[in-house]
Amino acid sequence: MSALLELNDLTKRFEKKPDMIERLAKRLGANVRHVSVRAVDGASFVIEKGEVVGLVGESGCGKSTLGRMVAGLLPPTSGQITYAGQDVTRAESAASRKARLRIQMIFQDPMSSLNPRIKVRDIIGEAAVYHGFTTRRGMAAYVSDLLEKVGLDPSYADRYPHQFSGGQRQRIGIARALAVKPDFLICDESIAALDVSIQAQVINLFQDLRRELGLTYLFISHDLGVVEHIADRVVVMYLGRVVEIAPTEALFASPRHPYTQALLDQIPRIDSGAREFSAIKGEIPSPLNPPPGCHFHPRCPFAGPRCRREVPRLKHEGARADACHLNDGGVA
Repeated sequence: MSALLELNDLTKRFEKKPDMIERLAKRLGANVRHVSVRAVDGASFVIEKGEVVGLVGESGCGKSTLGRMVAGLLPPTSGQITYAGQDVTRAESAASRKARLRIQMIFQDPMSSLNPRIKVRDIIGEAAVYHGFTTRRGMAAYVSDLLEKVGLDPSYADRYPHQFSGGQRQRIGIARALAVKPDFLICDESIAALDVSIQAQVINLFQDLRRELGLTYLFISHDLGVVEHIADRVVVMYLGRVVEIAPTEALFASPRHPYTQALLDQIPRIDSGAREFSAIKGEIPSPLNPPPGCHFHPRCPFAGPRCRREVPRLKHEGARADACHLNDGGVA
């Protein structure tokens, strides 16, 4: 296996520009606070060719923002994205734009991501024609082949998105992503809006496409049960930071970070018998004013003085990595 995607200290800040009242107040000498959200804070990890990496964490932890930066939909504030040895952070050269095209994204809500005024044939085929994967004359056959590949009848090409069920629309979104022959798919909560039975069908489709086309996935999800089933490795994020990386089996068997342990404790298990579930202590802090040191320390049962003053670094040990003072000299 070889590294296909590498993220190096990737950061994304969203800054609110002052409105007219705030600018006036500042001119009059008022102390106007600068509002900045660090949605992703120094994320670094590698995805190997052919593997599925699950990206998990609570809502608001920066998963989707990270995925959109990798897909080129959001520019990073700092850091570097390397794909197949090519720097695609800004995609300013023709070579980097060509490499970026090989990364495609499948969104959570297909009804919002598919143009309701365009027929399925054009939704799937336009990008393929534009980038030279087929001709205008050959587009109908090209689209029919893609529809069959994702389990839909080719005759559906003349319909509009509103004429399909949620699962069928998601398959159209997958076909659209496959139309430009990508190597890497980012699945951003791509089964979260579907019924459980349909989720299983789409997951099986992802696995079939992986085997058939040699695809690599970044699978973003809050559903740890699904991630355990589909992912080779798992990256855990909390409030913009990567806190643990491990092979799936090892992470679910022996999580090292207290946040990962708390997440896994919430998964219902058929074989565990009757037991009480308790939510993770406290609430996720506001990204506008994150706690100093380790972001998780206000909710961590093992937190000590060091956790409140020092940011834990992501320490690698073999195939695993975690950012916790418990595993790096203690919390005192």
